[in-house]
Amino acid sequence: MIEKFQNWFHENSITEVECLVPDLGGIARGKILPTNKFLKGLEDESHRLPQSTFIQTISGDYATEDSAGALPRSVYNPTDIDVILKPDFDTMRVVPWYDDPTAQIICDAINLNGDDVINSSRNALKNILKLYKKDKLTPIVSPELEFYLVKPNADSDYPLEVPVGQSGRQETGKQALGIDAVNEFDHLFEDVYNYCEAQNIEIDTINHESGSAQMEINFQHGDPLDLADQVFLFKRTLRQSALKHKLHATFMAKPMENQPGSAMHIHQSIYNDKNKNIFFNQSTKISKKNEKLFRWFGKIYSIINANIRSKYKFI
Repeated sequence: MIEKFQNWFHENSITEVECLVPDLGGIARGKILPTNKFLKGLEDESHRLPQSTFIQTISGDYATEDSAGALPRSVYNPTDIDVILKPDFDTMRVVPWYDDPTAQIICDAINLNGDDVINSSRNALKNILKLYKKDKLTPIVSPELEFYLVKPNADSDYPLEVPVGQSGRQETGKQALGIDAVNEFDHLFEDVYNYCEAQNIEIDTINHESGSAQMEINFQHGDPLDLADQVFLFKRTLRQSALKHKLHATFMAKPMENQPGSAMHIHQSIYNDKNKNIFFNQSTKISKKNEKLFRWFGKIYSIINANIRSKYKFI
C-alpha cells in the first residue's frame, strides 16, 4: 500500500499532504505534513489526533457531557488519548487552489486497541452501510446543497450582507431559478467547476434559490460514502473559491434574518438484490416502507437539525 502512495506522489510531484477527518459538524480537521513524513507515518502509525477531535461542536467547543452526564470513555476519555488516522487511498486528490503541489486525503479514525472510533461520522456511515449490505440492500443517494454568497465580514456581531455581483449591484428581490442572477458570480463558479473536475467531485447543475445570492448545487447519484466524501470536499472547495474572489460562502441553515434558510436535500433510493427500488409501488406509487419512513421524520428532527441555526430556519 505504501508503494501506491509513493507512486501517486511521484506522478503528481506532491510535496505536502493534508490528512483530513470530518468532525460531527462536517468541519475539516487534521494535520499537514511533508510527503516523506506522511509515508513514515504510514509505516509506524504515527498519524494521530486527540480523541476530543470528534466531540468538537460547530463553534469549536468540546461536548464532554450529554443529558446523562459524562460521556462514556469509548467516546471521550478525560485524558484525551490519541486515535490513529488511517488514510483512505481511494480519497486521495490534488488540492487545486495551492501553488505548490499538495495532496489531500480523507482518513478513518481508529482507537489504539484497533476498534473504530464510534463517533467518527465517516465510521458511523460505514457501519450503517454494513447493515444495508447484510440485508442485501444497496442505497443510492444524490445530495443537493444550498448556500449563500455574502460580503466578507470581519465582525461576527455584525449581520451578513448580500454581496455585489459583476453588474456592480446587490440583489434586492427574489431571483429563484434566475439565470442572470447566477451569472453575476460566473467568475467564481468557473473556478468551482474547474476545481471540482480536478478533484473528481462530480457536481451536476447549479441554480439560483429564493434568497439573495442563495444558490443550490446538485451532485450525481451514487454510493453514499463516496458522495459524503465529495460533499465534505466540495464545501471546502467552494469556501476557498469564494475567498479567491473576495467573497465568503456559508452553508449555515439561517445566516440572514430576512432571507430563506438553506438546507441539504438528499434524494434516496434503496435497491434490493433483484435491482428493485423498495420505495416504489407500482399500484399506489408510494410503498408501505415510504409511509413508515415518513412517520419517523418527527423523531429524527433533533438529529438532522442539530445546531441552533438549523432550528431558526423553521421560525
